[in-house]
Order: sequence, then structure tokens, then C-alpha cells
Amino acid sequence: MRPDGTISPETAARRFLDSLVQPSRILVAISGGSDSTGLLLALSDALKATPHSKIALCAATVDHALRAESADEARQVAALCLSLGIPHATKVWHGSKPKAGIMAAARDARYQLLAEAADELAADIVVTAHTLDDQRETLVMRGARSSRNMTGIADAVLFDRRIWVARPLLLSLRADIRAGLEHRGIAWQDDPSNEDPKYERVRTRQELDGQGISVEELGTMASARQELAAGAARWLDAHVSVHGAMLGHISPAGLAVEQALFGHGLSRLAAVFGGQPFALGREPMRGILDFVAAGRPGRVTAGRVVFDLRRDGLYLARETRGILPLAVAAGGRAVWDGRYTVENRSDVDVTVSAPGEAVSANSLVPVLVTGIRQRRVSAVRDPFAPKGLGALDSCDEHRNEGGARGDGGERSSNLPKSALRRALAAQPHIWASAISTDLPDQIRIEPYFALFDRFLTRFDFIFANSLAAAFGTRPYPKPPLGLIDGKTI
Repeated sequence: MRPDGTISPETAARRFLDSLVQPSRILVAISGGSDSTGLLLALSDALKATPHSKIALCAATVDHALRAESADEARQVAALCLSLGIPHATKVWHGSKPKAGIMAAARDARYQLLAEAADELAADIVVTAHTLDDQRETLVMRGARSSRNMTGIADAVLFDRRIWVARPLLLSLRADIRAGLEHRGIAWQDDPSNEDPKYERVRTRQELDGQGISVEELGTMASARQELAAGAARWLDAHVSVHGAMLGHISPAGLAVEQALFGHGLSRLAAVFGGQPFALGREPMRGILDFVAAGRPGRVTAGRVVFDLRRDGLYLARETRGILPLAVAAGGRAVWDGRYTVENRSDVDVTVSAPGEAVSANSLVPVLVTGIRQRRVSAVRDPFAPKGLGALDSCDEHRNEGGARGDGGERSSNLPKSALRRALAAQPHIWASAISTDLPDQIRIEPYFALFDRFLTRFDFIFANSLAAAFGTRPYPKPPLGLIDGKTI
């Protein structure tokens, strides 16, 4: 490591390969730009120096089809990979492109296509060429929009619960990568958008001019964030119960922990119950923390979540407003309200809605969600009827399945009936234009964590797995990495 903490691309590639659990097949995301070209060559050179390694490379280029010359650029990348003996695939972003938010849409499409390429090429990890320059730009941009503590780009991210994406060059400089390519006489392709000041990142890059936060400061921030997330996971394990995947409870002892830890865990727990892709912001969280600290029983709403404070703790449930119906085609799969994945394995179209929502359909097939389990419920007896709390009794048999977490767990008969009714009123009902006796068995509903299930950073991995256990869902796959610089990934 150099005095300023940066690492040459060659050293970064070797360290990354040493960290991988073998055997492994790496998919290198390469656009043809300097950074991704440098990453591909650095990894290729490192593997050539270790001929007995059980690691192999493949590569993929995503053609976003936004510029006329992009297809030709992808062919040039394919030719480079052919010359290196590296299997390569080009994935094209087909279909209409949004007029607003094009960069975010392109990013999401890019990761989706890279995941598909990884499946096709039998890769178990994807690597991208984000650099220290990208990290510095990201921190400045995020800092301009938010005052919350940040860590910038994570060195590893799980995409769509299916494949890990690593960034081996986060401590390397773009200038070093380009100098290496120039020394070898290897050209790269410059995307004109990288110089267009209408984009925030370009303006930030020009303002920074190669400067920014130090590597030492980045390391301190990352360590602090990981410690906070690990502490929040322990808090969740000890003090949080989840009943029927719909009603959360935090014990009184869990409300009395150190505020930074409590706020970190609660803001993320609230995002899950509210079906939101981002943790509750600083201002709303300040209001919730003040509400809890006052200790007076009552209810407040923030981030689509009702926070119900009682003598026996704090209850969380999705508020019943703003829950929109969702059509799921036969054989289709979709996310409803940011909270549940609905997979329709039947041959009829269905619509998902909250119980009180009016839906134009002929038949109602209610499906009760308890963790990842599903139960067929009689269409005659309304399982959401308040009398006797109906299907709520099913919480009893699963009270230790994402339920009893350190504080013993309550039976549904001991939980507040009004809180239970509120939670039930926000659960999915299935409507269909045609009904068959086996239709309920063909609809699979699982909890979905909008905050983590699309993009899960390494920093949040332990907390997300504790959350999955609390909800009774399957754990997240571990990253195929061992140690980097003696630190567990």
C-alpha cells in the first residue's frame, strides 16, 4: 500500500483473487472504458501468473442502446476478450427507455442483464470497475442530498438475492489504470456522457479534479458503519418479534438501548414494514425517537408505518392507506406494495389488494401469509373478520418462527387486538376472474424487503440476515469471499 493508502490496479487484482473462495468463475463487467478494461487485464495477468489457480474469467458487456455507436463498441470489447481467450457475452437493453431518471433505470437494467449473463456463463460472482475516484464523487453527491452518515460505494453488493457484485478497485485511482493501459499501448473507449456537465457526476468529477476524502477516512467510516450494523443485528435478535410477517414488536428493553443503535435498527425495520427502498430519513426518525422517549402510549405514522407505543413496547405495522392493487399475470411474478413477492403459478390472471380495497373481480381467494408459509383459507369464512381475529390464531403455531426473539414471544391472544386488526387490514388478498380448487396452492407469497432484496450491501448483510430470520424467510447467500487485508468480508 502506498503512503496515501491507494493500491495499484495490479495489487488490487491479486488481493481480490486471493480473497475468493475457490473454485470460482468471475464475470467481469466491461464497457470498453479505461477502468473496466484495466480491471479485466489486471485480473487476466494475475491469473496467468498463477497457472494452477482454480479461478476462471468470463466477461460481459451491456449495450444500453442509447447511442448509435454502442453496438460497435461492444464488438470491440468482444474482440479484446477473444484475443485474451476470455469468454464474452453482449447483453442489450431492449425496449423503451424512460425520459426521466434514465441513469437510474440504466443502472437497474445493467445489473439485471449482468446477472443474466452470469447465469449464462456459469459465473458465481460479478466484478465491476468502480474506483476511488468514483467513491469520492459518490460521497460528495450523497452528502449534498443527505446529512445522514454514509459509507459511499460498498466493496460488495448482493443483487436480487442471487449474485454478489464485488468492486476490487475501490482503493485504486483512475489515473493509475490509464497510465498502465497507455504503457501497454492499449486503447479504451470514452463514453461522451462521461464528459457531459448536464450529469451531476460529471460536474462533481470536474470540481474534485482527482481530490477528495482520504483512504484512511474511508476505512474509518466503513468500520464504524459495519460495527453499527452488527450491533443493530444483535438488538434485533434480542428485542424484536415479528408475528405473521405483518406485525412487529419491540420490547421495552429494546427501546432503552443507545439512541444511535436504536435509530439505525428502527429506521431499517420501519422501511421493511412500510415497503420502502430506503431507511427512514433523519427528520422523520427524530420525530419517532422523541415520541418513544416521551414514553406516553399513543400512535404516530411515518414512512407508511404506524408506530403504536404501549406499556409492553412498540408495535409496527403498515398503515392501511395508499395500498394499491397489483395485477399479476398467469405465470408471472411481481412485488406488491414493496412488501411481498407474489408468484402466480396458475393459468389465470390474478389481482392482489388489501382486504378493504375494491377490486373488479368475480371471485375472492384469500391467502394468509405467515412467514414464507401459505395456507388455503375458506372463501366462505372471511379470515380477516374482526370477530375472534379469524386467521390470526395461526400466529400461535409459528410464534418461534420469526416470533419469539429474546423477550419470550407472545401468543396472538396476548397481542393488542387493534394492532393485529390494523396489520391484517394491510395484508394481501388474491382476486381472480376464474377460480379452481387448487388456485390457492398455485399462488406463492413471500415477504419482500424493498430495502435489501434488490441491492444488499456487505455492511448490511448481518442485519438483513437477522431480519430474514425474524420474518421466517430464507437467509441471504453469503459472499464467495474470505479475507481482505486480514478482515472478514
